[in-house]
Amino acid sequence: MDCIFCKIASQQIPARVAFENDRIIAFHDLFPQAPTHILVIPKTHYSTLNDVPASESALLGEMVRTAILIARELDFADNGYRVVMNCNQDGGQSVDHIHLHLLAGRQLTWPPG
Repeated sequence: MDCIFCKIASQQIPARVAFENDRIIAFHDLFPQAPTHILVIPKTHYSTLNDVPASESALLGEMVRTAILIARELDFADNGYRVVMNCNQDGGQSVDHIHLHLLAGRQLTWPPG
């Protein structure tokens, strides 16, 4: 498999890691859309949210809990942040490995931009 996020998770490609445990890795986005832009991914490959089996629902919660932990550790939880998950091309997903975007560090608007 030629998945860039799998290569980051297996340390074949270096990344600026913000968090890691046995199931999750979070790292700073190379093309940030906000002053803080961290991607939270599972180490197990799932191409899209549609591919996550019901038996792995807790993994999605763990990804969100990781984002909250990072927001607290980096001291922007009280000011606010955004978490976003995109699914497939029309949803804005650009890498075929599920990932959560954690964005912070400025007033975020809707629609994003």
